[in-house]
Amino acid sequence: MKPATDWADLPYFLEVARTGSFRAAAEALRSTHATVARRVSALEQAYGVRLFDRSGEGMVLTQAGEDLVPLAEEAEESVISARRKLEGRDTRAAGTVHVSIPPALAYTILPGPLGAFSDAHPEIHLDVVVTNRFQDLTRREADVSIRMAFDVNEDVVGRRVVQCCKGIYASRRYIDENFAKAGPGGEGLFWIGWGETSDPPDWVGKSPFPTARMRHQIREGTMHLEMIRAHQGMSMLPGFVEVLYPDLVRMPGTELVPDRSIWILLHSDLRRTARVRLFVDFMVTQLQALKPILTASGLAERVEADDLS
Repeated sequence: MKPATDWADLPYFLEVARTGSFRAAAEALRSTHATVARRVSALEQAYGVRLFDRSGEGMVLTQAGEDLVPLAEEAEESVISARRKLEGRDTRAAGTVHVSIPPALAYTILPGPLGAFSDAHPEIHLDVVVTNRFQDLTRREADVSIRMAFDVNEDVVGRRVVQCCKGIYASRRYIDENFAKAGPGGEGLFWIGWGETSDPPDWVGKSPFPTARMRHQIREGTMHLEMIRAHQGMSMLPGFVEVLYPDLVRMPGTELVPDRSIWILLHSDLRRTARVRLFVDFMVTQLQALKPILTASGLAERVEADDLS
């Protein structure tokens, strides 16, 4: 048995145990399916036991695998804790900041601020993951997480930067060609479907268009937006789209409503790490400067940024 090899293979085993598949584990670890499978196989050979069984639902832990999970998690936490404490003492304005951001901001608002930060701090490298999943800061899946959420309940340090708003939008052409001839409750109009189910969310029934039909199912946010811009229907979108995309307008008779806030979060052990603190402070300033866009000309509730403690 080779302890060094075991140590290196444990993160791959843990991620498969958590996600239930080699493919999902590879995505979370920014690796490949083949690498994850090879690492798990090496661990099984080193211990002389089978850690997973294959099933129709994915990879299922054997009894040996279940016994290994808490031991592997304890080792993982020790390594992560040591890394956080040591990196928390780093006073250099250089190195890598691992950042997690959602697609709704990644492809619209954030490229400009991220580019400005890179220009201001050329010695700091950004490793950016674009995902809707709330990455676990305690497991060091990211150093900084920029999120859109109503509230944050994790044991992390954070700033609520600005509250956004949302509204029902369609293209000007779609409204011009379809709104006037729509029936009661939006009959004859289309919602562009989203999410993992074809069932409309509850708020559709409370909207001015409860009888409009769902059309298509677009699970990826950028494609969903582009289908709206391609005159295929209407959808609930962040209010800043009407500032960024003049071809999109709110549906007649609708108003903006308060939505989630933009939060910038980090683990408390990293709040005095120079490169992380520089990034957080810079992004807060940049996003606050964009408040007129993020609130669609200030129509959403004003929320002050909370200071880091």
